[in-house]
Amino acid sequence: MNVTYIHHSGFLIETEDCYYLIDYFQGSIPALNPCKPVLVLASHKHHDHYQKSVFKILKDMGMQSIFAVLSRDIPAGARPEDVPCLLVSAGKRYELPQGQELVTFRSTDVGVAFLIRDGQEIFYHAGDLNDWVWSEEPEADNQRMTEKYQKQIDLLAQELDGRTLTAAFVVLDPRQEQDYDRGMLYFLQHISCGCVYPMHYWEQPQIMERFLREHPQYQNRIKLTQPV
Repeated sequence: MNVTYIHHSGFLIETEDCYYLIDYFQGSIPALNPCKPVLVLASHKHHDHYQKSVFKILKDMGMQSIFAVLSRDIPAGARPEDVPCLLVSAGKRYELPQGQELVTFRSTDVGVAFLIRDGQEIFYHAGDLNDWVWSEEPEADNQRMTEKYQKQIDLLAQELDGRTLTAAFVVLDPRQEQDYDRGMLYFLQHISCGCVYPMHYWEQPQIMERFLREHPQYQNRIKLTQPV
């Protein structure tokens, strides 16, 4: 499996049989094999996770087989008119076009997180599922947020049932200031995964270096992301 970081929370994942383009909204997409299917996944409607224009970009690149997997909160007017589309909700299980299995989890913001099984490859994209604790919020609200987040990660662990993820794409957001690492740490402590790609860091990649300085025990698991 090959992973290319594009921008913000956008990644291109290539497996033996297809491409996955997840949460793309801007950035340069590398050259693709036009004969290989591409699945466009969008975890929710926020502008920094989905733009309808992605389908025109892929068609202009000559992609012959495009399939959309969109969170159900994305409005009808923002969905492609001429691309097959699967609308997904949280807490469900779906079969994708090449027989892959998709399991969705409930975001702590909007939409879903994705777990995909493609042959021997298993990978997870958080979307906006994160422990969104903010210093200016009441402690009771922050505690409820943490409980919601940890419940979803615990459900992910149950779904994996001891299996190791090939790759995971997890939020590391500097806007949370001293709480920036809460979601990432809980994920690393409870999910087996050798390659964890930080995302959603708002063009402040130094937050990854800070995380590794403060948590050097994860040096071998965190993969620093840079745009193509």
